[in-house]
Amino acid sequence: MKALIIFYSRNGQTEKISSYIADIIRSNQPCDLINISDAINIDFDWKQYDCILIGASIHYGHFHPIVNEFIKRNVLTLKEIFSGFFSVNLVARKIEKSSPYTNAYTYKFLNSSPWKPNCCAVFGGALKYSRYNLFDKTIIRFIMFITGGETNINYDVEYTNWEQVKKFANHFKNLKLKKLIN
Repeated sequence: MKALIIFYSRNGQTEKISSYIADIIRSNQPCDLINISDAINIDFDWKQYDCILIGASIHYGHFHPIVNEFIKRNVLTLKEIFSGFFSVNLVARKIEKSSPYTNAYTYKFLNSSPWKPNCCAVFGGALKYSRYNLFDKTIIRFIMFITGGETNINYDVEYTNWEQVKKFANHFKNLKLKKLIN
């Protein structure tokens, strides 16, 4: 059987995290990695997968609508298969905002979603001033100023805790194995 990771990434950090998790999962089993923009139009053969992981980034306080659309279209399958979810956002750069229960965006998403994943995580994203247009650069710099983040627009900052990502990937694999055994 295979694992499936579906992600939505606006500036590349969620894709980078998804790829890292896929590499960890591939140490035990095959794993497909698909951008949700492509996945939304695929008629999946779900029988080839024994687990699915969805990763999504926050932009201006919201997940992209395509994430909810994918979940709504596939909610019956998601309820039947072992699944996980992870969120990537700049608020999670602060340790006290880096869990599904303390990260307001992820908490709200999980409470309002018809899908209840078996496990969930929240990771700090990356501040990529070099990729932002002038409007985004200005707004994000202002938000960072208010919240005590990096305001120097001359360089990018990665807030992702890669050890936390590794632990979650292994936790996801181990939980899935336990569920398959039971």
